[in-house]
Amino acid sequence: MDNMIDNILNDVKEGTMTPDQAKKELKTYEDLGFAKLDIHRSKRQGFPEVVFGEGKTAEQITQIIQSLGEMGEPILVTRVSDDKAKSVLDHYPELEHHSTARTLVQHKSNASLDKDRQGSISILCAGTSDLPVAEEAAVTAEAMGVNVKRFYDVGVSGLHRLIDQIDTIRQGHATVVVAGMEGALPSVVGGLVSHPVFAVPTSVGYGAHFNGVSSLLSMLNACAPGISVLNIDNGFGGGYNAALVNRMLSETQREGRSI
Repeated sequence: MDNMIDNILNDVKEGTMTPDQAKKELKTYEDLGFAKLDIHRSKRQGFPEVVFGEGKTAEQITQIIQSLGEMGEPILVTRVSDDKAKSVLDHYPELEHHSTARTLVQHKSNASLDKDRQGSISILCAGTSDLPVAEEAAVTAEAMGVNVKRFYDVGVSGLHRLIDQIDTIRQGHATVVVAGMEGALPSVVGGLVSHPVFAVPTSVGYGAHFNGVSSLLSMLNACAPGISVLNIDNGFGGGYNAALVNRMLSETQREGRSI
């Protein structure tokens, strides 16, 4: 951030940038009245602000997308119902709507995103009922420029389904494991891979499952090392964290540095 400010001030001093242009570059957020859109997030974190669609109207989401589009940023909106998505697509038909993941995405041609595609992450889910959370993780990581390999319906009740895929899973830089019920899958995967595992409990289960709390507690008590646990149904967080790991390792490999 400091380097960016120094560069802008230098450009103004040398006459290659006007003061008005500098002000625009230094502006940190766009005030939309109902929201203050963080327009410096991509400079700080490598990816722009993601829009959480739940609780927002279709009109508000549309206005945020318009502002992001004017800045040339890739767009990711999460937790969007089909009805809201249809309304937004009337204004922006170029967006991709992923109904299962409940997302709207617009991929931009961006060198900083494209170069990360040399690495990959794995997304696993225990059962078909966990698909919405797993797909939210997968779409998030893909929006960040990461290759995603999906391994679905590989829960512990049929361990052979996981073992058949484990060699490919091990090739990824990180794995997101999505599971409900007793939440046992992350422990099994954590004992089989040598990279970070991001465990995401889901609110899928019977009776005393407590809407995902039992899965959450199981994952927090996992015996395998290298497991970090996200909140219940937080596929976005799992995909985002795994993508950051992939980006770090991809850049390290590209530059020939050691970790």
